[in-house]
Amino acid sequence: MKNKIIYLVVIALTSLNCYSQTKVKESRGNKDYDKYAYVDAIKTYERLYEKGYKSPEMLLKLGNAYYFNAELEKASKWYGELYATNPEQEPEFYYRYSQSLRATKDYTKADEMMNKFNAKSGNDARAQLFDKNRDYLAEIKKNSGRYKLENAGINSKYSDYGPSFVEKKVVFSSARDTGNFSKRIHTWTGEYFTNLYSADMAEDGSLGEVTKFGKKINSKFHEATPIFTKDGKTVYFTRNNYLDKRGYDAGKVTLLKIFKANLDEEGKWINVTPLPFNSDSYQTAHPTLSPDEKTMYFASDMPGSFGKSDIYKVKINDDGTFGTPENLGKTINTEGRETYPFVNEKNELYFASDAHPGLGGLDIFAAQIPEDGIFKKIVNIGEEANSPKDDFAYIINANKRGFLSSNRDGGEGNDDIYKFIETRELFIEQAIFGVVTDVTSKEVLPNTKITLLDEKFNKIAETTTDDKGFYEFLKLEPNTKYYLRTERPEYDTKETAAITGKEEGKTEVNIELEKTVKPVQPGDDLAQAFGIKLIYFDLDKSNIRPDAAVELAKILDVMEQYPTMKIDVRSHTDCRQTAKYNAALSDRRAKSTMAWLVSKGIAKNRLTGKGYGESQLVNDCGCEPTNESSCSEEQHQANRRSEFIITEL
Repeated sequence: MKNKIIYLVVIALTSLNCYSQTKVKESRGNKDYDKYAYVDAIKTYERLYEKGYKSPEMLLKLGNAYYFNAELEKASKWYGELYATNPEQEPEFYYRYSQSLRATKDYTKADEMMNKFNAKSGNDARAQLFDKNRDYLAEIKKNSGRYKLENAGINSKYSDYGPSFVEKKVVFSSARDTGNFSKRIHTWTGEYFTNLYSADMAEDGSLGEVTKFGKKINSKFHEATPIFTKDGKTVYFTRNNYLDKRGYDAGKVTLLKIFKANLDEEGKWINVTPLPFNSDSYQTAHPTLSPDEKTMYFASDMPGSFGKSDIYKVKINDDGTFGTPENLGKTINTEGRETYPFVNEKNELYFASDAHPGLGGLDIFAAQIPEDGIFKKIVNIGEEANSPKDDFAYIINANKRGFLSSNRDGGEGNDDIYKFIETRELFIEQAIFGVVTDVTSKEVLPNTKITLLDEKFNKIAETTTDDKGFYEFLKLEPNTKYYLRTERPEYDTKETAAITGKEEGKTEVNIELEKTVKPVQPGDDLAQAFGIKLIYFDLDKSNIRPDAAVELAKILDVMEQYPTMKIDVRSHTDCRQTAKYNAALSDRRAKSTMAWLVSKGIAKNRLTGKGYGESQLVNDCGCEPTNESSCSEEQHQANRRSEFIITEL
């Protein structure tokens, strides 16, 4: 439908063109009618190509114009011409060319272009291998120094680990009363038989006297890693397969399961029940809840796991029932062990892994939980939190105080609990913002659609500009490449690459759009319709170079489409050299430009021209009387310009 609409607009404008030309002929003496010409750059470029004029910029614009209007077969033609001219292009070119080639069923070349895209954007197999084995220690070092860590003060000579917050207490697992069970019976969790204990927590994170927790929850077997709802009335926890009697799998092994209990009005835990996705043939353990308590995350080696244990999530329905567990995918899970998940108030997932690059044993990693559920990347949270030994069971509250478990050197037992305060955020956020305007009039363009794409051109988000032309995308990754695809009726679709900053903050990307068909009238500069800033000449020369001929051919084409159009050719210089020299040089160039147009069939009486030298600077970069200037090359370039002013239609 979009293509048809644009097509109808072009037809309507073309009809109007014919009407305007007829009107001009009929009313030459009448000054009261509107005089407009309509410049369709794409049609002009196609006509120039047929005449033998072409440039890389022109071919790219043709290809993009058809690509963004979903005419992929035509896009493939122009992209192919550009590729034949110069195979070295920006990464996004190869992606678009590949997509266009698929429309022509040239799958072999499409795959070739996609391989080039992957290589250019750092995603080919070699780049992935390098990325996987690069200096991960430098990455860990970058995330280090963020924690002030010390012994929690509640540890015994046995195993103490797996803390959880509930109201103003910390509940944790300990083998202090069952220390005779010195053998780790679950290799994928590495735990002793434990019971639950609690301690009051002060504002500074210090813990008080330790007492046993939840008489009805603790059994003669293993209880560990509880997670409580915010109201403190429901707990989910890990236990061996034991309710009224001990359960076994087919090999007579008692596995781990997740159980649930409720707090009654007398403060007793009741209704201890196993969760429905438990099984006698695989393990489930270490539950945690999302901030809205509608999703549970847990560890399991259920069928479909990639390694010894994976992190899963499961929906908790409004009626208390559960959905079907889902594996978090290969970004999180590996062939090794991923376990002990925790989700903080910012919806960040922390977990332990012995397979992602770390310092040794289990390390603690983190990832932001995306809205689409597809994890993009994980990070090692750094030293102090991680050590050469096992580090796991990380939790943190809104006050940046938290606890983790470790069997690092210097502890009191096999596993110990350490308290910490986080001094610096792990995940910093960036934003991209800006204003969309018309490239010629500079007017803001409200209600313009902008789509945010990742570096692989996957859609991330979409927005529209407000009444001031403003847009913004929040919660983006720092130091990351994105694309902004900007679409508006009657304007060319534009795709802009943007790289976010390395630090917390915002990146400004203002976008200018060109009209698909540009109305021009007497007094307008025809060069602006094509973005012509300068007709290039060799140093101190006035003859037309081949690259200048391509630009002049655009002016020629419009004058051929509008036989009554008259043009005043104006050539300008910057202030360097003397004013007299610049005036003479620019005048020769203006006359050379006119002579070229006449040689191509334009009547002399349709052209006037003059060189203005440095007399009409567009900024304050004058050189008189010293013939010197402190302006930048970019500022001088603004003054070196060619103008093609319409004097009559």
